[in-house]
Amino acid sequence: MGIYIGKRILSIIPIVLFASFLMFVMIKLGPVDPAEAYLAAAHIHPDDEVLAEKRHEFGLDKPLIVQYAQSVIKMCRLDFGMSYISNEPVWQEVMLRMPATIQLAFSSMILAILVSVPIGFLSAIYKNGVIDYLSRVLAYIGACIPIFWLGYLLVFFFSVKLDWLPVEGRGSWQHLVLPSVTLALWLIAIYTRLLRTTVLEELQESYIRYARARGIKERMIMLKYVLRIAIAPMITGLGMNLGKLLTGAIIVEQVFSWPGFGRYFVQSIVNRDIPVIQCYVLLSVCFVVGCNLLVDLLQLYMDPRISRKGRAHQ
Repeated sequence: MGIYIGKRILSIIPIVLFASFLMFVMIKLGPVDPAEAYLAAAHIHPDDEVLAEKRHEFGLDKPLIVQYAQSVIKMCRLDFGMSYISNEPVWQEVMLRMPATIQLAFSSMILAILVSVPIGFLSAIYKNGVIDYLSRVLAYIGACIPIFWLGYLLVFFFSVKLDWLPVEGRGSWQHLVLPSVTLALWLIAIYTRLLRTTVLEELQESYIRYARARGIKERMIMLKYVLRIAIAPMITGLGMNLGKLLTGAIIVEQVFSWPGFGRYFVQSIVNRDIPVIQCYVLLSVCFVVGCNLLVDLLQLYMDPRISRKGRAHQ
């Protein structure tokens, strides 16, 4: 098992290096000169002498392979340079905004779990009943409505018309309600249907008939056996989507003026703040890959046969 875990951790390194190289190449091929973008953000006229000085300061006059090697070394030290706008270290700026994004992502995931598990389970138990039809409607709505449109719709009803919840910003738990619901709805739609399908498949297995024949209580069968097995794919999916939540909350943060990392990234694109953009792209890759690794380790904990299968294919 230890060898399997070590190999999975080592497999992350080439993925992150490839992402960093791809990001480096795209910036070099882009129409924006980092030195010129810095001078524009600082409101300095970009004449040839000043541009040459800034290119030398940023190391842009060195060979590309040297520039890439230096950028990788700096990123390994969590040195992403200075923001063109605030003149503060990018990592420091990111760490100030990351807690807000983490709070929004985890609150959305918890909300999705609390809603999708009972609805998905009951819709399978009472197939073609009222709960099942309501869950289908909820899944349809969550899958079809764009996130930004849902966010504005919730703001219109609950903030503008009813004046129950604040429109924007971060502070009390009330500020967290609308962004969390907006971000969680698509997860609820996905995992409600996933859990329903998995439970229905488990109900057709022979061990269910055997348990009933032995006289085990129906509630015990449903909760101890069916739900425990059926929820495993959902847990895997939630872990894989955690990275997407951490990096994909850009639209929600922008709609609700949530002071998170995603909103900071959008502002950096507008201001052509290249160091911040580089940091966001690389951290997004690390979040997604890291969450996938956690899912693999969780699956290994739930089913140790995975490591034995890996050794058998070698």
